[in-house]
Amino acid sequence: QELALKSLGNEGLFLFSSLDTNKDLYLSPEEFKPIAEKLTGVAPVSESEEEETPDPDGETLSIVAKFQPLVMETMTKSKDGFLGISHVALSGLRNWTAPAAPMSALLARQFKAFLPPKDKLDLGDPWWIIPSELNIFTGYLSNNRFYPPPPKGKEVIIHKLLSMFHPRPFVKTRFAPQGAVACIQASSSFYYTIAFRIHAEFQLNEPPNFPFWFSPGQFTGYIVLSKDSSHVRDFRLFVPNNRSLNVDMEWLYGASESSNMEVDIGYLPQMELESTGPSIPAVIHDENGNVIESRDPSGEPIQFVFEEITWQQEIPWEEAAHRLEVAMYPFKKISYLPFTEAFERAKAEKKLVHSILLWGALDDHKASCASSVPGSGRTLRETVLESSPILALLNESFISSWSLVKELEELQSNRENEFYSKLAELHLEKYNFPVEMIICLPNGTVIHHINANYFLDITSMKPEDVESGIFSFSTNFEDPSTATYLQFLKEGLQRAKPYLQS
Repeated sequence: QELALKSLGNEGLFLFSSLDTNKDLYLSPEEFKPIAEKLTGVAPVSESEEEETPDPDGETLSIVAKFQPLVMETMTKSKDGFLGISHVALSGLRNWTAPAAPMSALLARQFKAFLPPKDKLDLGDPWWIIPSELNIFTGYLSNNRFYPPPPKGKEVIIHKLLSMFHPRPFVKTRFAPQGAVACIQASSSFYYTIAFRIHAEFQLNEPPNFPFWFSPGQFTGYIVLSKDSSHVRDFRLFVPNNRSLNVDMEWLYGASESSNMEVDIGYLPQMELESTGPSIPAVIHDENGNVIESRDPSGEPIQFVFEEITWQQEIPWEEAAHRLEVAMYPFKKISYLPFTEAFERAKAEKKLVHSILLWGALDDHKASCASSVPGSGRTLRETVLESSPILALLNESFISSWSLVKELEELQSNRENEFYSKLAELHLEKYNFPVEMIICLPNGTVIHHINANYFLDITSMKPEDVESGIFSFSTNFEDPSTATYLQFLKEGLQRAKPYLQS
């Protein structure tokens, strides 16, 4: 390592390390491939593509990419004019103004990866297209990378689709939950509608710049395809844009994994792929099996007429999306309602509101105050929020909600509904970066709250080191995080008794 540093210098070693995926201080031909392609301008056909033998009678699906770049003004750093941030750091982001491939034609059979396994034929029963290989115990993948590993198996079609937006998609994210999950939304004699959710990210910079990671909260969508995958009737993939922030960004400032990392969030108005119509055969045969032209004498393509699909079973899109969300995030086994709806439900059911207020989203694949910030929503959702005792108590005694700070700031300043404005104000008064857990009455009065950083600090201490007055550890649970969060919820219930009984 010291010799390498002496020979290559800091930045040279940084680039070398980003390519040396197995960390053996030796670049194999496979590891050197991204640089070779960059130097020669020639991208060899990947092995996975060579395996595909196109069916001469197969169908082709035309897909268009629609993309509106990130709104720079939504980034937190824009408030001070990106002070102290070098122009080079953001160059990959600023230069990404259009999709890499506005249009692409793919073989219908390549979408076979979306078909369900034989044991997952019930509506809404999720399966993994690309399994998540990370969890709270395995840690996360390196930030110091520029070029995605070659996609394998079912990753190939996802990689192809995402490459329409940008040439460097990583189909496996650095943080859990990774991968792609799907379920059947509708079924007919010959067709399925498959709903899916994908967690992927992009690397926007290349050497000599340092890495810049662009991580949309999720990609979701659906595909209508025949059960033998020979025909695709409809396809759509998109980043949801219904919340005020939907992308997490992280970029390094130095030539090492431990270098300073900047973190921000922002809003992406549109990132979408859509089929222009059903897949169509490349070659058409007449009733005698003779090849006929696919265009009429005037040069216009022949118009195909497709039979109407009669669905025998289907579930609503919202239900399918929720099943996928729970597969990715077990903490979502209980409902997290929108902020104002949670208070109305709590009033009707005479329950307390369990509210989580965050800088970034709780159920985006890692846009929860970014993973490099301690006390992030990611840590919460992967530990206490999905533990059985917590889920049981929340389900029994609380109405849960999570909100973005930005959304509550907008709600507070909107004076059309004074009650909602006051609810937001009471929450924001208690908020400290990055995540605040709050218990309150249906009228918005906060009766208990704890900051995530503080929570993680005290749960990492030995019980005897914690001030006895803060939280008492239960001996019933080995996990101090679960015990402490249970204590937090029970103390909230205890403090609320006089109010709930009156």
